[in-house]
Amino acid sequence: MDSTPAVRPEATSEPDHVTSTGLEENVAAALAYALGWLTGIVFYFLESDNDHVRFHASQSIVIFGGYTIATFVLSFFQSGLFMSDRGGLAFGFLSMTLALASLTVWVAAVATWVYLLVRTFQGKNPRIPGAAGIADSIA
Repeated sequence: MDSTPAVRPEATSEPDHVTSTGLEENVAAALAYALGWLTGIVFYFLESDNDHVRFHASQSIVIFGGYTIATFVLSFFQSGLFMSDRGGLAFGFLSMTLALASLTVWVAAVATWVYLLVRTFQGKNPRIPGAAGIADSIA
């Protein structure tokens, strides 16, 4: 049995991965999700060196851009039903269905946002199926 003590590398004050923005990699990647597709666009153009941050910026654009488009489309159809002078049970049911779909999209967007912020800040690499493939192609 070897009795020599294990040698530990000295701790440095330098972070493991610094980005061209001067932020640590996990912080920059998490900030790409902070305001959805808006900060995704900002970090996509600001970050030129770090592929990890660019991927998360791209994934933010794809995911939250998709949620924004879905919300817009649902709101458009819901307001069209509201503005129509037709009444009746069928239109009321359709309007309630669209409102429930809008709420579901909003809850999914918030849950996705929290998940991506937390996991990315922890240094993990969350990949959302479908969106990650698109993000890979534009990152």
